[in-house]
Amino acid sequence: MSSSCCGTKKQKLNGNYANANGHCADGNNGRGGSNGGKGTMVNGHTNGYMTNGHASAGGDGGQSMIDSMPEMCFYCFEVLHRELNQLEEPRTPSFTNEPFPLFVTWKIGKDKRLRGCIGTFSAMRLHSGLREYAITSALKDSRFSPITRDEIQRLTVSVSILQGFEEACGYLDWTLGVHGIRIEFYNERGSKRTATYLPQVATEQGWDQTQTIDSLLRKGGYKAAITPEMRRSIKLTRYTSQECHMTYGEYRDLLERQSQYNQPGRVQC
Repeated sequence: MSSSCCGTKKQKLNGNYANANGHCADGNNGRGGSNGGKGTMVNGHTNGYMTNGHASAGGDGGQSMIDSMPEMCFYCFEVLHRELNQLEEPRTPSFTNEPFPLFVTWKIGKDKRLRGCIGTFSAMRLHSGLREYAITSALKDSRFSPITRDEIQRLTVSVSILQGFEEACGYLDWTLGVHGIRIEFYNERGSKRTATYLPQVATEQGWDQTQTIDSLLRKGGYKAAITPEMRRSIKLTRYTSQECHMTYGEYRDLLERQSQYNQPGRVQC
């Protein structure tokens, strides 16, 4: 089952939560990220993509995942480029095909406005999962019109691999900028609802924990007054992620270098 969850526009919270702000979908899915930076190396040349994440898969496996993520971003650009130009699918990538929950996010312009963000909490094989959600988030996010060929040169892609799911002890048992959160609650009609925010959403919006919870309740469709009792009734799951970003310019630079060194289909880190 798919879900969308990203912040779209910074807005001060005053008890009235606009739909354009900090968007999240109902459902059982989400994504995350945090802080840090790293350069990718392709045949001795450094590029400026950013890799984020507070939690790794552990040991050499975790480092291997981090090192592979630039190639995952590259692959998402390849998938979208070929889809928009009605070309054949890209060749099978060389990074791991293990199953993970994942999200693909597209942003546009210098101000990095959200253009699409969809993923899944269900573990998917990375090759098919990234291929599916690179297209779905770009063309089928119901909040936005489909991305066009004219826009691709202004895009930045983010790939997030979700990890470390833990049931929290309460609605404040998570850390801003570190954890993504998924909440389950019953609305005023007694229907069970779920909603999620990625780890970076709260800090991007400038929210504290309570503001984040209240916004997430509104995004999940809760319309009644939000009381302390309501917040305490929430079941909250926290998670972390590994995340990598790549601009279209970086993608084209890598593509050109691959062509120059006659190594199609692989990004070395």
